[in-house]
Amino acid sequence: MRRQPYLLHFNPKLSLTADGKHVRDGLSTVLRTGDNIWVSCDERTSIERLRLTGPHEFGQHCRYQLADLLDLTNEAEDVEIDIEGLGECGHYLWIIGSHSLKRKQPKPQDEDVAKQIAKLAKVEEEPSRYLLARVPLLRNPNTGDYELFKEAPHPTDSAQTLRAAQLRANHTTNDLLDLLAKDPHLKPFLQIPGKDNGFDIEGLAAAPDGRLFVGLRGPVLRGWAIVLELLPREDKHGRLRLDAVPGATEKYYKKHFLDLGGMGVRELRQRGQDMLLLAGPTMDLDGTIAVYCWPGALQKAEDSLTPAAKLQRLFDVPHGSGPTAGQDKAEGMALLDDEHVLIVFDSPTDARKPQPHSVVADAYRVGK
Repeated sequence: MRRQPYLLHFNPKLSLTADGKHVRDGLSTVLRTGDNIWVSCDERTSIERLRLTGPHEFGQHCRYQLADLLDLTNEAEDVEIDIEGLGECGHYLWIIGSHSLKRKQPKPQDEDVAKQIAKLAKVEEEPSRYLLARVPLLRNPNTGDYELFKEAPHPTDSAQTLRAAQLRANHTTNDLLDLLAKDPHLKPFLQIPGKDNGFDIEGLAAAPDGRLFVGLRGPVLRGWAIVLELLPREDKHGRLRLDAVPGATEKYYKKHFLDLGGMGVRELRQRGQDMLLLAGPTMDLDGTIAVYCWPGALQKAEDSLTPAAKLQRLFDVPHGSGPTAGQDKAEGMALLDDEHVLIVFDSPTDARKPQPHSVVADAYRVGK
């Protein structure tokens, strides 16, 4: 499959974390609105906006700190949110964290082998990852750029005010996890770290009618990946609550099972009534990454089971291997237009970094 490189330029003053990691090295999701793309690094608490500056370039990097837009806990300001999905509808940008547990990473080069082995038994819970939120997203008529706000007048209805809101949560859980703790398929995986085929959100798509489609990297159940369908509504206190989803077996969410050949969902994007899926390994390994079309995804009246024969495998995405093992992992996918997608990569190789604060993303044609 032929690819078209796109160069993403980042502002050096905005691009480094406190420990020196560059935002381009951990891109986890990408979304296009007009001439802007929005990206996030899974180790930051901000959303990055870039603007189309050439035929195949985005630049003019601008950063939005989520702590300025949402009521984050103190922990969430200091700890990564692990943003894994962005979606857009109804003048809102939707944001979701991984909701996953994290297992400690050992250091093989450390001489204290027993200490490093002990690390593998330690599982961390970071409540900052339990985020599902929306933020007003409006186009500035003077610049053409889309901007984020904590509160803003509705652009076409003076009786409405757009307000940032998030799903009810506390220091140990949120409303979604509380529901899934009783789910016959997902309950056993909530206490397993994401990289161990545990519960791990890695994709979000927002439908025009307010439904959210949440892609799970894990668990994958006997080769079947899972997409959850939610319907968040604002309550009288200005918080998001999950409303009943018509046709759902579990009332507040539908479950869609997809035979992606053992792969989990890395990203999903709505295109008409269909859904484009970026699929890849659920475990922490190099493996096949592919883009699929899930026909009629928005028209599933009930929980669904879609075999491989009813999915369209469009193309495979190259990934690191051999000397580049663990690199060039496709993590985010945006619709550039009706016929093309843009894919961004976590842990990009040096070949993807031709300049000190830039990185190469790849566009592919998916057809109509």
